[in-house]
Amino acid sequence: MSSPTPIVFVVDDDEHVRNALCRLLRSGGYTAEAYGSASAFLQGADLASAPACLLLDLQLPDLSGIELQQRLEGRVPIVFVSAHGDMGTAVQAMKAGASDFLTKPIDARVLFEATSRALERGCHLFEQREQRAEIQRRVEKLTPREREVMALVVTGRPNKLVADELGAAEKTIKIHRARVMEKMKANSLADLVRLMTTFDSDEPHPLSHTG
Repeated sequence: MSSPTPIVFVVDDDEHVRNALCRLLRSGGYTAEAYGSASAFLQGADLASAPACLLLDLQLPDLSGIELQQRLEGRVPIVFVSAHGDMGTAVQAMKAGASDFLTKPIDARVLFEATSRALERGCHLFEQREQRAEIQRRVEKLTPREREVMALVVTGRPNKLVADELGAAEKTIKIHRARVMEKMKANSLADLVRLMTTFDSDEPHPLSHTG
């Protein structure tokens, strides 16, 4: 299965600038998708299906670029592109996690370098999301009891203590544990722990989705 093609989203209310940026990006081998406002981007852009980054104008007719950055909460790396940006705004954007802040007119080499850096981050974020989604799919195959067993096993408790805590026979816990390892595709307890710690602290933990 081939990897999805990374996308560079361009959000700028100036149609000429929008088109020029897209032409330039495509000439550099990038796939570009343009929007004229923050709301159009939020409604139309698919941030889940492929690695991406965002070239974002600071001044927009609805939400400002900074407001859109806040709304996205780090889901996609952002390169701000603006003729209006001052140092204070640039610092605010970078502190909030922007990948770069470029001022118009933009040199093609500078744009390509900034886009490349942002897409590298975007690919990393996409891989993390895909890993979490795969782990979630495995967790959803577990029965409620198997999830309870896994939650205790990954803390290092031996089968006997897990059995005592759940009020079950140790033999039964061994069976549940073997099924957990099989369904989670973990070859060892260390593998299972690594799977569960793949989730960042600010991400929903899969064991919280017990239906």
